[in-house]
Amino acid sequence: MKILGISAFYHDSAACLMVDGEIIAAAQEERFTRKKHDHDFPRHAVAYCVKEAGLTNQDLDLVAFYDKPLLKFERLLETYLAFAPRGFNSFLKAMPLWTRQKLFLADIIRKELDYKGKILYPEHHESHAASAFFPSPYEEAAILTTDGVGEWTTTSYGIGRGNRVKILAEIRFPHSLGMLYSAFTYFTGFRVNSGEYKVMGLAPYGEPKYVNDILEHIIDLREDGSFKMNMDFFDYCAGLKMTNGKFGRLFGGPARQPEPKLTQREMDLAASVQVVTEMAMSRLARHVRQVTGMRHLCLAGGVALNCVANGKVLREKTFDDIWIQPAAGDAGGALGAALAVWHHYLDKPRLRPTSARDRQRASYLGPAFSNEEIEAFLKSAGAPYKRVPPDELIPAVAELIASENVIGWFQGRMEFGPRALGNRSIIGDARSRHMQTTMNLKIKFRESFRPFAPSVLEEEVSDWFEIDRASPYMLLVADVRQEHRLPVPEGTEKLFGIDKLNVIRSSVPAITHVDYSARLQTVNAEDNPRYHALIKAFRERTGCPVIINTSFNVRGEPIVCTPQDAYRCFMRTNMDYLVLNDCILAKTEQPELQGDSDWRKEFQLD
Repeated sequence: MKILGISAFYHDSAACLMVDGEIIAAAQEERFTRKKHDHDFPRHAVAYCVKEAGLTNQDLDLVAFYDKPLLKFERLLETYLAFAPRGFNSFLKAMPLWTRQKLFLADIIRKELDYKGKILYPEHHESHAASAFFPSPYEEAAILTTDGVGEWTTTSYGIGRGNRVKILAEIRFPHSLGMLYSAFTYFTGFRVNSGEYKVMGLAPYGEPKYVNDILEHIIDLREDGSFKMNMDFFDYCAGLKMTNGKFGRLFGGPARQPEPKLTQREMDLAASVQVVTEMAMSRLARHVRQVTGMRHLCLAGGVALNCVANGKVLREKTFDDIWIQPAAGDAGGALGAALAVWHHYLDKPRLRPTSARDRQRASYLGPAFSNEEIEAFLKSAGAPYKRVPPDELIPAVAELIASENVIGWFQGRMEFGPRALGNRSIIGDARSRHMQTTMNLKIKFRESFRPFAPSVLEEEVSDWFEIDRASPYMLLVADVRQEHRLPVPEGTEKLFGIDKLNVIRSSVPAITHVDYSARLQTVNAEDNPRYHALIKAFRERTGCPVIINTSFNVRGEPIVCTPQDAYRCFMRTNMDYLVLNDCILAKTEQPELQGDSDWRKEFQLD
């Protein structure tokens, strides 16, 4: 039984292919088109998934789409009618897309795929819940899904047991924790649906001085985690903006435009909405535990990518353990839709985990390239390289990292989800005092305040961080252990805002945020033996089992997919070396990249 799952036409379109209940392939469309958060029909992702399984589109038995477009259209119409005539301009802007695409989705799918079979439409939060529970290692668990909005639902909880997911309760649009966070993302000058990570990273530089204002005026957050938002402060139901003038008057002026320098207000706003989000998630988790009685919790939806809130839920020990879908946002809806059809529609049992951890194959579900394919490309590009046997390559790259070189690391299958997990990564020495600034400004071309994540050997994670379990998908935050922290120089404890950035706080300063936290990826020898071997070789040289891992891309660009993408990104940045499988390239030996003068404009870097 071959099932294709699809998510499309909002943001982060993706495709997933399952064969007899096994996840064979999954990928986001943006990785192929090079359009960040591409929302279009995922034709390239579909083509990859089908090819990876050795099939054609005509071999597909079922296609699953991740939500119900007609129910979503109902919500759109009812919302515009409720706010009429104020939302008329927004209505006129939205309708062409609906009449051209979303109302005729079945026709589009059949035409794109040349497919004549059955198309099924799980609800949006059913897809999220399925993606959270079915790949998890648990036989039964509570499920919590939280995002901006699906059809009507914005937050739901339920139970997963065996081959069934059951939603028990929900919160409906316009009341949405995801929309609340996006509103502050917009107000602090970042792009909605992509800048939320920046708000989370900015939060530790601020003080949560606006928490009471948010709770008093913006959101009525109850003890059971349910909430109701005061729509007098928002414009997303009827307008083309997230917030309105009343929101600005509450928080001291209009929204920040993207270009001006960040002020203390934006940092304090980020800190405040982060605290409120953590409060909401903690209360929801406690209520879900009380209602369901389950010992384990599965999370999905865009808010589940807030790893700081996830870490707080874990530390509060409301549940014995939690499992978070690595592609928790809309991309993961493609996977969830396929899983929902397999288990709910076909009533098929769950398969045994593909590893000791879960059923998701460590989320390495994208394309891979052979050494022969890579060498053919490098020769055609005239790029000097050396092919090195793996037993020599690993120690050589470990030595390069220890010498504070920045490495583009490309190997194996591309990751599914927003995090690079050691196959499409830029890596460096976490002990370096200058690496965070160097990588932000000269490699990633992004804001200096953005923290970097550590990859750490799973077997040594508790020796370095305040956590007692694995975090393979970089979706939990934990503090650096006390014994690895350094005394803060006298006088620097009084610093405010971005001035805190350059204070050295630990023996691994490049991955230690200003509040001593780090967004962890633990690396397991079973999941990724090559990446594990590299970090182990680095530890043997330095005594430190921690390196920097950031996604292999620059600001405004998706994570690289192909060797061509990786080489182009390598040449556009100040990376020192590129490792493509067994091939090593030194920047100093490369010819100038031709025909690439407009790349800064293309990725909004001017």
